[in-house]
Amino acid sequence: MDSYAAVTGGHAPLGAQEWPARRVPVAGVDLHVRDAPGAAADLPPALFVHGLGGSSLNWAALGLLLNDTVRGIAPDLPGFGRTPLSGAAGINEQVDVLIELLERETDQPVHLFGNSMGGATSVALAARRPDLVASLTLISPALPHPRASASALWFAAVATPRLGQVVLTRTRQLPFDRRFQASLAMVFGDPRSLPAEVTAAYEAELRRRDTDPWGMLATVQGARSILRSSLAPPRRSLWADAAKVECPVLLIYGGKDRLVDARIRTKAQRHFRDARLLYLPQSGHVAQMEHPEHVERAFRQLIG
Repeated sequence: MDSYAAVTGGHAPLGAQEWPARRVPVAGVDLHVRDAPGAAADLPPALFVHGLGGSSLNWAALGLLLNDTVRGIAPDLPGFGRTPLSGAAGINEQVDVLIELLERETDQPVHLFGNSMGGATSVALAARRPDLVASLTLISPALPHPRASASALWFAAVATPRLGQVVLTRTRQLPFDRRFQASLAMVFGDPRSLPAEVTAAYEAELRRRDTDPWGMLATVQGARSILRSSLAPPRRSLWADAAKVECPVLLIYGGKDRLVDARIRTKAQRHFRDARLLYLPQSGHVAQMEHPEHVERAFRQLIG
């Protein structure tokens, strides 16, 4: 925790510090993009890709810890955070958006970070455009898993036409506090260990998300895309994309992840050509939020 504590400098925890934001016209939508503050303009670029239902705020802590090493940007993908939905919100559509963003923002390969569905999108991007990616860090990536978990069944329900809207509508009707506590339990390995300011920031973002008119549709489309990717034939699957990735890869899994079964980690490491593995027994689905200092250290080792 030394580097984490040093960077906070007595201020609010890193996970509660928002980055400056701007609007970037990409693929017919004004993409809400955040820039990691304090990073020098001549540092190598990094792109942080959030997961289903997440936002650029999920990378606040990690981006600040790494702002002496990379110049990070984190977009809110269409339909999530503060970017309105434009077209579909699936993995392939996200890849298209991110390629256009990268070609607009930088002329050199980026260090690419992806979490959950953002991890699946990052794998597909690195396979399609290896020239754009210098390294790939995947935190609980949503790669196809042979075992059906309770969360997988929930995704299947949300992805089902008509049923998905019913499930999400009924969930939205539950008291916010109940939904908030359920979200904490699902996403984090130990919600009680989070700094109060980080929990408050997470709650504020969930409350704001309730007001987004596009949120439900984007969630359904994202879940449907994840389900389709898990059913794709082997030659067109994300595992086939993983085998095409040429850059160094860092895989991070949490032992208390309730959304991605960490037992898939050995299979994942075998599929990538050059992959290192970090297993965090106490972490949940978003290690970059819960244990950012461990992710920071592993990334520095990857590129060092």
